[in-house]
Amino acid sequence: MVDETVQNEADRRRGRRWWGVAALTLPALLASMDLSVLFMAAPWLSADLAPSGTQLLWIMDVYGFAMAGLLITMGAWGDRIGRRRLLLAGAALFGAASVLAAFASTPETLVLARALLGVGGATLAPSTLALIRTMFPDDGPRRAAIGVWTAAFTGGVVIGPIVGGVLLEHFWWGSVFLINVPVMAALLLVGPVLLPESRDPGRPRPDVASAVLSLLAVTATIYGVKEFAAGTGGPMPVTGLIIGTLAGVLFVRRQQRARAPLIELALFGRRGFGAALSCQAVVVAASAGMGFLAVQFVQLVLGLRPFTAALWMLPTIAGTVAGIVLATTAVRWVRTAVPVGTGLLLAATGFLLLTTISATSTVPAVMAAYTVLTFGTGLVAPLAVDLIVSTAPPERAGAASALGETSAEFGGAVGIAILGTAAAAIYRTGLADTAPPELLVTRDAADTLGGALQIAPSLPDPTAAVTAATDAFVCGFSTAAALAAVLLVVSAAVVTARLWNTAPTGEPR
Repeated sequence: MVDETVQNEADRRRGRRWWGVAALTLPALLASMDLSVLFMAAPWLSADLAPSGTQLLWIMDVYGFAMAGLLITMGAWGDRIGRRRLLLAGAALFGAASVLAAFASTPETLVLARALLGVGGATLAPSTLALIRTMFPDDGPRRAAIGVWTAAFTGGVVIGPIVGGVLLEHFWWGSVFLINVPVMAALLLVGPVLLPESRDPGRPRPDVASAVLSLLAVTATIYGVKEFAAGTGGPMPVTGLIIGTLAGVLFVRRQQRARAPLIELALFGRRGFGAALSCQAVVVAASAGMGFLAVQFVQLVLGLRPFTAALWMLPTIAGTVAGIVLATTAVRWVRTAVPVGTGLLLAATGFLLLTTISATSTVPAVMAAYTVLTFGTGLVAPLAVDLIVSTAPPERAGAASALGETSAEFGGAVGIAILGTAAAAIYRTGLADTAPPELLVTRDAADTLGGALQIAPSLPDPTAAVTAATDAFVCGFSTAAALAAVLLVVSAAVVTARLWNTAPTGEPR
């Protein structure tokens, strides 16, 4: 009878842990959805609030800037005051900021609300991952839980435009924010019951100067990279990169001397941790860079409406989920390096398939190539995240999780910059060689496919202009895909070698 009672209690605790994972997955999903949910709502809020071009850019970007810049600080802060406490505080802020954004009556108010959403979002990702690390000390269940979390977090970016499109069919643009409120309210109710508190009570208060330097380093660098990728002229992109680099150097030096550093630099000496961080950054760089171009391809070359294009991305989520399931299952019997290396090579294969796409390709052909790509990244993502989280001591899980998310933010910005710049250069060169001279009169047409397609109908030979522009864009798209494939093949070789003799905890076997 005693053994049966003990077993029933153990089963009850295991069940409560998985209900806790469900509670942690929803805020992770919403945090990633808010990166893209405004893609569909931008025309409606522009018509309603009449923001300037600069204000609209800040409305779209300030969420990501605030979130990326505060991840490291929030991760370290959660380690000190408690990850559950920080998560619930962030959920309350996220819900309140969502209401403010939904009913914003001026562009300035919406920018402020989006910034507050970014602050709240910065608490969600590292806190949820750190709590999973605490709730699942055993490797197998932890990887499964992280696989669920990864599927939600990666899928949110794709689901965001779909949810936004459905809501905009029936409600005003502010409704895309109000969907956050009931989820955050539910988290505030069930979180104290389902989620354990975990922290490092002996850890001193995080260094404020280090927090400021990390915020400046991350936001200035990502701003500079994004402006560079967008082709912004003038000194702003270079200035952002210089400020970000200097702040980053000062931040690292301060961590070396600080009594309570935000980042334990010794973690980078562990083969598993460094390899997982670099692997995650490379995968996100390739995926984000090509995603930036793929959105233009399916809308401008294939002619799909934004909502239809978002629906066609659903099979790619299935590819990601299948990869995650296979990775978390296979790692029970093979070295972590095997599914990670295989995933990187499969993702590279997906990129190579994209190099065969032309302006006359069908949507299923494009999505099939993309599904191979996402299947490969699905093999990589949960294992990389698990290595990052499990390598760090449990009391530093929040800071380690934040580093992983920050590396992904950097990877995304750099990938868009490098692949986007390469594609744009090929586009401009191809257009200069084949386009009618009238098409090259304006800078918009010479720089972007969207600009060329807007001008083409007014030209003497619109068919020739459209053909030249789309062919030049497809050439740039294929070149970027080939570069991404090479990057992933090289990464597969390096990461597999570094992880081959690495245990799941990040230590040498």
